[in-house]
Amino acid sequence: LHRWLFACGAVLVLFYLFRGNRAAVNFWVYSVTLPFEQFLGRACAALPFSVAELLYVLAAVTAVVLLVLMVRYLIKSRQKGRAAYRCALFVLDLFLTVCAAFSLLWGANYYADDFCDRSGLSPEPVAYEDLVRVTQYFADHLAEASTHIARDENGLFTADRQEILDYADTVYDCLYDEFPFLDMPDQKPKGIFFSKIMSAMNYFPFTGESNVNMDSPAMLLASTCAHELSHQRGIASEQQSNFLAVLACTRCDDANYNYAGWMLGYIHLGNALYRVDPDAWQQIRDSLPDEIVLDLRYNSAYWAQYKGLTATVTQSLNDKMIKSYGDELGTQSYGAVVDLLVNYYA
Repeated sequence: LHRWLFACGAVLVLFYLFRGNRAAVNFWVYSVTLPFEQFLGRACAALPFSVAELLYVLAAVTAVVLLVLMVRYLIKSRQKGRAAYRCALFVLDLFLTVCAAFSLLWGANYYADDFCDRSGLSPEPVAYEDLVRVTQYFADHLAEASTHIARDENGLFTADRQEILDYADTVYDCLYDEFPFLDMPDQKPKGIFFSKIMSAMNYFPFTGESNVNMDSPAMLLASTCAHELSHQRGIASEQQSNFLAVLACTRCDDANYNYAGWMLGYIHLGNALYRVDPDAWQQIRDSLPDEIVLDLRYNSAYWAQYKGLTATVTQSLNDKMIKSYGDELGTQSYGAVVDLLVNYYA
């Protein structure tokens, strides 16, 4: 147990020592871990279910079994202090093993050249006039895209979710001419069976799979697929992944993806504009067709039901994880996509 602890500690120390060496991290990410994750993704793609989700379930079951075994061990042991120490050391070793593996397979991506470094684009400060102009631009295109998608009897966006998943591996084809470094094979995202309780489990570096929530409103499923496929390309930043999802979805040839892309962009831009000028936001919002407003309200109502202590704890842990790998924006980087969108489209 002590040797195991030392090995994990050594890996983590080396990671933190070398994370500042951009050349070394680039080699590790783009020559070692990314090809390895793509290999895992191709292997798991042969299975019709999410291997990542199965591993989560197995981990939960294993945790319960281990807990029972450790309690039994403590009860039967004559040297309670030694037994407790061994159990605590074993749990610490497991935790550090996961931390070390995650740091090597995914954490390193936060210190490698990202999309902005490789494309030359950067999220510069945004002028108010440009924010209004681009938000209106997205609202106009969203209204146009809405005329090409199907709706159910309640007027809500509807589509075959499996068809959306099946199209995903071609959505980035339209970006290869402008950003050739994005050109790599895609593995289609997989729907999560336990979507309601595992909706935060998306890209899983231990299997190279992208997983998507199949229970949430379908209107953003396509852009979620595109977002997760950016992670398959080694892009760790959430703001850059959202930007690429918008760009790929709005340029591809599929109407469902077009709608999701303009919708995702409008939501981010609209939220930013509302914080700056609620009146300007309201004016643009009032220009949207009623069916789009209906989709927005339905989406908000769906996610509102998950707000509470569990969501707060999960969000806090996710925020701390992102910041621990050098992204000082934390989960605010989900909103910082506005800077990239405005500077690109303005």
